[in-house]
Amino acid sequence: MATEVDTMEVPQNNNGPWEGPDPAATAKLFECSRIKALADERDAVQKKTFTKWVNAHLARASCRVGDLYADLRDGYVLTRLLEVLSGEQLPKPTRGRMRIHSLENVDKALQFLKEQRVHLENVGSHDIVDGNHRLTLGLIWTIILRFQIQVIKIKTEDNRETRSAKDALLLWCQMKTAGYPEVNIQNFTTSWRDGLAFNALIHKHRPDLIDFHKLTKSNATYNLQQAFNTAEQQLGLSKLLDPEDVNMEDPDEKSIITYVVSFYHYFSKMKALAVEGKRIGKVLDQAMEIEAIIERYEALAAELLAWVQHTVTIISNQKFANSLTGVQQQLQAFTAFCTLEKPVKFQEKGNLEVLLFTIQSKLRATNRKLYVPSEGKSISDINKAWSCLEKAEHEREVSLRNELIRQEKLELLAQRFDHKAAMRETWLNENQRLVSQDNFGYDLPAVEAAMKKHEAIEADISSYQERIQVVVELALEMESEGYYDTKRISAQKDNILRQWGLLTELVRARRARLEQNLALQKIFQEMVYMIDWMEEMQVLLVSKDLGKHLLEVEDLLQKHGLLEADISAQTERVQALNAAALKFSELEGYQPCDPQIICNRVNHVQTCLEELGEMAAKRRKELEDSRQLWAFFQEMEEAEAWIREKEQILAAKTCGRDLSSVLTLTTKHKSMLGELGSRRALLHQTMKRGEQILAKKRFSPGGIQEKIREVRLRWKKLEEVTGLHQQRLQEALNFFQFSAETDDLVAWLQDTYRIVSSDDFGHDDYSTQALLRKHRAVVEEVEKHRAAVVALRKQLALLAPEHRQGVDVQIRVVEVEQLYGEVAEVAVLRQQWLQDALAVYRMFSEVHACEVWVDEKEQWLERMEVPEELDEVEVVQHRFESLDQEMNSVMGRILDVNQVVQQLVEGGHPSSEEVRACQDHLNSRWNRVVELVEHKKGQLSSVLKIQNYLLECAEMKAQVREKRKAIEATQSGGGDLGGVLALQRRLSTMEAALVVLEPRLVELQREGEALAADHPGRAMEVLLPFEEISEEWEALKRALQGCEDSLSVAGRLQQFIQDLDNFLGWLVKTQAAVANEEVPGSLAEAERLLNQHAALKEEINGYEEDYTKIQAASDLLVLEEAEVPYLSLQQWLQKLDAGWGKLLQSWEARREVLVQAHVFHLFLRDVKQCEASLYNQESTLAHAELPDTVEAVTNAIKKHRDFSTSMELGLHKVQLALQAGESLQRQGNLYSARVAEAMDSLRTKSHRNAELAQEWMQRLQDHLELQQFLQDCHELEGWVGEKVAMAQDPAPEQRPHKRWLQHQAFMAELAQNREWLQRIEEEGQQLLQAKPALAGAVAPQLAAVRQRWQELESAAQARGQRLRAAGAAERLQRGYAELDQRLARLEEQLRAAGGPSPAPPSAPSSEGCR
Repeated sequence: MATEVDTMEVPQNNNGPWEGPDPAATAKLFECSRIKALADERDAVQKKTFTKWVNAHLARASCRVGDLYADLRDGYVLTRLLEVLSGEQLPKPTRGRMRIHSLENVDKALQFLKEQRVHLENVGSHDIVDGNHRLTLGLIWTIILRFQIQVIKIKTEDNRETRSAKDALLLWCQMKTAGYPEVNIQNFTTSWRDGLAFNALIHKHRPDLIDFHKLTKSNATYNLQQAFNTAEQQLGLSKLLDPEDVNMEDPDEKSIITYVVSFYHYFSKMKALAVEGKRIGKVLDQAMEIEAIIERYEALAAELLAWVQHTVTIISNQKFANSLTGVQQQLQAFTAFCTLEKPVKFQEKGNLEVLLFTIQSKLRATNRKLYVPSEGKSISDINKAWSCLEKAEHEREVSLRNELIRQEKLELLAQRFDHKAAMRETWLNENQRLVSQDNFGYDLPAVEAAMKKHEAIEADISSYQERIQVVVELALEMESEGYYDTKRISAQKDNILRQWGLLTELVRARRARLEQNLALQKIFQEMVYMIDWMEEMQVLLVSKDLGKHLLEVEDLLQKHGLLEADISAQTERVQALNAAALKFSELEGYQPCDPQIICNRVNHVQTCLEELGEMAAKRRKELEDSRQLWAFFQEMEEAEAWIREKEQILAAKTCGRDLSSVLTLTTKHKSMLGELGSRRALLHQTMKRGEQILAKKRFSPGGIQEKIREVRLRWKKLEEVTGLHQQRLQEALNFFQFSAETDDLVAWLQDTYRIVSSDDFGHDDYSTQALLRKHRAVVEEVEKHRAAVVALRKQLALLAPEHRQGVDVQIRVVEVEQLYGEVAEVAVLRQQWLQDALAVYRMFSEVHACEVWVDEKEQWLERMEVPEELDEVEVVQHRFESLDQEMNSVMGRILDVNQVVQQLVEGGHPSSEEVRACQDHLNSRWNRVVELVEHKKGQLSSVLKIQNYLLECAEMKAQVREKRKAIEATQSGGGDLGGVLALQRRLSTMEAALVVLEPRLVELQREGEALAADHPGRAMEVLLPFEEISEEWEALKRALQGCEDSLSVAGRLQQFIQDLDNFLGWLVKTQAAVANEEVPGSLAEAERLLNQHAALKEEINGYEEDYTKIQAASDLLVLEEAEVPYLSLQQWLQKLDAGWGKLLQSWEARREVLVQAHVFHLFLRDVKQCEASLYNQESTLAHAELPDTVEAVTNAIKKHRDFSTSMELGLHKVQLALQAGESLQRQGNLYSARVAEAMDSLRTKSHRNAELAQEWMQRLQDHLELQQFLQDCHELEGWVGEKVAMAQDPAPEQRPHKRWLQHQAFMAELAQNREWLQRIEEEGQQLLQAKPALAGAVAPQLAAVRQRWQELESAAQARGQRLRAAGAAERLQRGYAELDQRLARLEEQLRAAGGPSPAPPSAPSSEGCR
């Protein structure tokens, strides 16, 4: 409508100036003006309202608008408004003041509204940017509808319909203002003019702010002003309207809706906050209740934990009375605690768990975090504390029972200690006397035998340590247990320990002396083994097999390396042996052997080792030379194969058919030239090694020289073929390359030709090198221009026909090619000449240096004379070793010179003759020096061999003479048994030494014969020392044979005495072991002692054969009439027989004692098992409790029957244990008294448990009868209670007759169930008569049942009286009703007859009805 008003045109007045105005037109014009004024007024109100509304929301974004139309044009404020209303992030506005920026920002806002499904009709971004008033207001109204009004949804009072948006807001206003006088909201225009509606809304929600009853409808401006000010000041709602905006003829609907919506949202939020407050209050109440329960839990938990801690502290006290009565009283007090005090606290612990479960359940119901008890008060902490209590309780019980047993053991321990201490003191005195003697022997077998005997003594003593420890443990146990006579026990224990320490010290010292003797004898034996090994290794090292090919030589070298490693390892071993032996010669105090003997043996072993090392070094040098020879042959064969392969490749190659093929072949040929160069160096090294082999002259030179010559010829041929192929390739490449820039190329070629044709080749090494470097640079430039020369023909082919076919061009190209070819050839020749000149100058310098060294060495060799003394010979030999290293270095330089000369001669150098002469002179001088060196080395080697041979002969002669004198000194010894034994030990040592010396004599003989053959002039000097050694050797053999004849009988006597001594030592040790009176204290100890005793029997059976052999040997000695006292032998044999018989008897007696002890401990084990079972039964019966329901009592009886069954099984075990004890008593066991005590205790406990079980079973059965009676009473009481409730219920909705019938049925049921009551009374009386102890529970229950039954009968009688009175009243009322019906029929009959109507009878009063 507003748009129509805007576009309406005022009609023109076409009348003339003298004509009056048209009245119709004037009226229409006035109407249009009035409509336009009203529209403008409404727009102004909307603008003001919408501006305030926008600012109210933009206040949250720190933004506001002054002019709604102007400030929304850039789109920035509009975007911020939508972000505040929607809570979403819109695209960032574009910063800029241009129209395009504003359009873009507004478009973003409008696009967001479209995404929110807001319908925008005829509104575009240009309308807002242009400031269109109507469309701007329409856009704001659309936003208000979407974000403020559209979200409102209200249900009607009957909940049949849900309204939304504007209708919902109107319904909400109507519902809130219902009941307010003069307030009737039907729209959002005129219904709000008087202001009462606004005040009613505020009063409805906040009656404390407005006194609504003082407001009048006539004072609209005051009403509006008060409502708007109150909303702004008290509620915080922006004042969107003024009173004059509402108090008008036609208020603006959109403005009022906008303002009312703010009231709706505020009061809705306030209602939600109120509901939330109520919920918070309820939650707080629940939280306070839970807090109270938590505090109760904390207090109870703290109290229980304190009790547990206090109780644990008390029962953890392990101080007991030092008497049996006191311990028993403490045990009774402990039992009272377990049965009376502890169960009450256990119930409190269960209540705590229930309380915590209640707390957690309430917290889960309110979705709150579960309660975590404070530290140390959780159920787990309580359980842990309770576990500690039970642990302390168990420990207390165990400690009390152990204290009872401890008092009984003390006296028995004292008796055992006295008996064992006396035995140990006697044994210690005897063994101290035994280990004070030294008789070790003088050879390894004797010392080893003495060591074994000593080890047997040590084993005996070590095994006895346990018995000493048993005595000490007994004493310590009695001291720790507080035995009264601890001073005497301690003194006797200290005496035994002191004697034991003295004995162990004596044994340790004797063992140290034995170990020294044994270690020295073992070292001597190892020396003998090492000398034998070195002789075997010398046989391997004199082999002449040097291999027939490289693999065989490598294998021999590897084997030789193993031999050297073995020699090196054995060298360390020899050094260690020598060092160990020399330590014995330096000992102070006790010495197991003469130090001079030790030093002689060490020197002999060291000499043999040095000889072996020299032979190994010589053998390695020969093998390495052989490997070098065969490696040379293999490398030469590989070089020949490579040369043949390359010759075949070069023979098959062509020079190519075009430029690309020529370039490819050139590249391949260059790579082959590189390979040829590397192969040349390898071949040169191989040939150099071959010449070194020839220079050593260790092998035949024919094959080596022939192979070198053949390879050199093949190599020379290969180089020639390579050069020819390279030349052909170069020619082909030159043929295909031409230059396009002919004039410049010709000038450069002419200058280059003048340079490369120079005759200057230098006058020394330095100048020639400089010219060669310059020439190489020129050659490189020539090579760089080769491509230009080759490209000439191609460029010529690309020219036009008239230019390409010109004679001058063709001639010019030919001249360039000829000139380039000449330059290239001259450059190659000049480079070759420069290289040859450089080689010649270098060769002359190297030859001069070599000749200076040769002059020096020739003069030294000619002046040197070979000495005759061994020390001087070694010095000269070291000088020759350094000379060999220098010669190897110089020989390499000479070979390089020869190679250079060969290359110059083969290359046709102009100075070939001069170079060849210089080479021959140098080679001749080198050969002369090599011959001189070899001659001097041969002289030196001969002198060294002779001197070493003479030194070995002198040492051998001294050793043989020394051994002969030792044998002669031995023969002069005494003829007693000790002298014979000493002679036997010395002869055995001497024979071992002779076995070692004999191979050395043979080796010396062979070596002397070889030296005499090689040096005839010194043959007598070489052979005479060996003849003297042979004479001494024969004299030594004769002396040795004379001593061996006198030792056969003495050997048998010595063996008999040794066997007898060993057997007697074993017999004494075994008798001591069998005589052990140790009494086992447990089953494991008894089994251990039995096993040890059985092992002794097996050992005795094993020595029975030795006993028979000793008897036979004694008879044989008597027959041979050996030099031994017959009487002494007979006495020893008698003692042997007596000891053997006594040993067998003692073993049998000890076995009987151990068997009885083992059987007794088996019986004790069974008794302890039975006692543990009986204690568990007793504990179970003591802690049993009577249940309080029939079902629980029934289950308890069933469990007790199962428990009785298990007790019967346990009783069977007890009977078996008692039968075993009786059997032990009948057999007369050593422990019969203790068996009887254990049997009496077991019988007592078993009978007491059986009586307790019977008594508990009877109590359970009585309690079952009581619970059944109580259950019947409870059931009857429940039935009575139900019937009493029925009797008291009047049930007025039923007819009296029906209620009377129900009452009769109820009385019949009551009479029928009277028998139930009588049966319960009879059962109660029987219980009272049979079990008077139950009167306290039965009599009150019977009285209660009788009282409840009487109450039921009284209620039934009262109900019967009430029902009878109700029936009489009902009958009376029914009679009155029938009387009324009869009177009504009489009246109808009278009316029908026409008579007067009789007066109705007066109704009876209520008193009369009753």
